Amino acid sequence: MFIDKVNVFLTAGRGGDGCISFRREKYVSYGGPNGGNGGKGGDIYFEGDPHKTTLLDLSYKPKFNAEDGHKGLPNDKFGKYGQDLVIKVPLGTLVFKNGELFADIKNVGEKVLIVKGGRGGRGNASFKTGRHTAPRIAEKGEPGQTAEINLELRLIADVGFVGFPNAGKSTLLSKISAARPKIADYPFTTLSPNLGVVDYKGTHFVAADIPGIIEGAHEGKGLGLEFLRHIRRTKVLLHIVDVSGFDGKNPYNNYKIINSELKKYSKYILKKQVLVVLNKIDLPDSDNHIKTFKKNLKDKKFFKISSLTGQGIDILLKEVVKILLKPIVFNPQEEIETIPIKKYIYETEFKISVDKNGVFVVTGSKVQTLTEMTKFNEDDSLRRYQNILKKMGLEIELEKMGAKPGDTVRICDFEFTFEK
Repeated sequence: MFIDKVNVFLTAGRGGDGCISFRREKYVSYGGPNGGNGGKGGDIYFEGDPHKTTLLDLSYKPKFNAEDGHKGLPNDKFGKYGQDLVIKVPLGTLVFKNGELFADIKNVGEKVLIVKGGRGGRGNASFKTGRHTAPRIAEKGEPGQTAEINLELRLIADVGFVGFPNAGKSTLLSKISAARPKIADYPFTTLSPNLGVVDYKGTHFVAADIPGIIEGAHEGKGLGLEFLRHIRRTKVLLHIVDVSGFDGKNPYNNYKIINSELKKYSKYILKKQVLVVLNKIDLPDSDNHIKTFKKNLKDKKFFKISSLTGQGIDILLKEVVKILLKPIVFNPQEEIETIPIKKYIYETEFKISVDKNGVFVVTGSKVQTLTEMTKFNEDDSLRRYQNILKKMGLEIELEKMGAKPGDTVRICDFEFTFEK
């Protein structure tokens, strides 16, 4: 099954908790704290894999979790790092994160970091100072990043075949490559794109057979334009025309209809190098239709072939290779949407709002991370937490918002009673 769009949910590994421990040996007095830090949580990457051709595997398992970091240990031993998770995707996969294009994976072995694992919590050895020589403070591991990712596959091919159903595109692909797409004498035999590697006199290129489109495809008729995204990257288009006509229509009219549908899909498509290929010249009455094309395409070159018998294919491939060997300059919008420039916006350390129940809700990445990493069952950790919030100015801002002693303050899933 060919799947070219899928949504996945990624959760990077949480950092390991820091350790509270003290050195205790018979002849060592005042050994001091020796609790180690927790290990970092695992990251999640996408990697380009040439052996993948579809996103089908990811559709079966849409949720991925990297390994959490291990806890710190006594004797200043750090916890083990969580193992990174590498997810293999086909070449040509677009990664959309938070609705924006985040990455375009085109090359073999290309790895892109999608979500980062949380850092490990510090053990009590990290909090030792000259004034506080025996701290009972340790952090919990930082939560790993999470993200909902939209993946879209655009096959990477040098040449793309377009045309009406039953124009002979799949037959041509099977004739010039080792690909074996399903071929039958009825329309819409091809329901998903097929790729084939063509070897013409030592020159290799990849050809993509796109399912047939019909008039009104841009409105969703037939298979619609669902698979035309796969020719956005192609350098050359072969417009295959059945000179015997499809559905009793004039072949030249069919040619104009396909051009119109391509233009409605993208104004850049027809600016590519397009070769008109008149197929099935072995059928009766093909000569009459070829004469019509000559009259209407006076300044445009076209090729006459028979995918079944192989007639004219060598001349066509020679022209395709000639074009491919020339440097081709893409308009960036012709190939793909450009990756937006990242903009960093300064935000305050926290924000305060009041819900309908009169609870003061504090949000902000710094405050939330501090809350997630604090061990509230340790008095020293709780005291440190309160001091940091006070230095950040949270107490003053709550008073400005109208908070009074006894009011409830919520940070993440924790609720506190406000006391001045």
